[in-house]
Amino acid sequence: MKAPPPIDDLIKITNEILQDKHPSAEFAFLSGSIMRGEGTLFSDLDVVVVYKNLPNAYRESFYFRGFPVETFVHTPETLNYFMFEVDRPNGFPALANMISEGIEVPAARAASQKLKRLAEKCLAMKPPLLSKEQIDNLRYQITNLIEDIRAPRSKIELTASGTELYAVLANFYFRANNLWSAENKSIPRVLNKTNPELREKFCASFEELFVEGKAERVIELTEKILQPHGGFLFEGLRLDAPAEWMKPS
Repeated sequence: MKAPPPIDDLIKITNEILQDKHPSAEFAFLSGSIMRGEGTLFSDLDVVVVYKNLPNAYRESFYFRGFPVETFVHTPETLNYFMFEVDRPNGFPALANMISEGIEVPAARAASQKLKRLAEKCLAMKPPLLSKEQIDNLRYQITNLIEDIRAPRSKIELTASGTELYAVLANFYFRANNLWSAENKSIPRVLNKTNPELREKFCASFEELFVEGKAERVIELTEKILQPHGGFLFEGLRLDAPAEWMKPS
């Protein structure tokens, strides 16, 4: 398989994107897996485009000269809002990471450096601590998935339950330990940064589950991750709906 284009070529393409689609933009941050040296021929370009003023922030996907491109179009004010009021409470620092790791295009300047400092401030703050209710809800969800994995009706259902558990268990580990969370393919990479030993056990356990259909190591791993926070949870959990959730029939 051919390697992705060199970074200099990607910077040139990003400049062309700015000239063609965003001629009034101030600058951009070129980011994503391809900039970390982890991209493939099918990796898209993640570009945060920054304007002085916009009616609203938006996200747009398109192809440019054969490259799949995702643009995140913002002003400094909307970036400030999204990083601290949307991404931080959710625990997934997507924009802060893109800005912190991104290459400034066409070049670094005072405004782009200020946004990098803002992104690094957000990352240093970490996400808010989960409440006891949030932890219990996740423990309950994980417990139900483990019960489905203990005695699946078929390999297909085992794979489905295991796939959901993969994401939920990783998110629980990160958030319950006051760490930024990760999604999908980024889970092993972020685990490797925070806990390489756990990353090895996590990946090996789920590989055994998905390839061989054996759930024992995943169950053991899950029990170990939940144990400091009270273990599996089923009996005694009560979830109250808001009192205003009523509609006359």
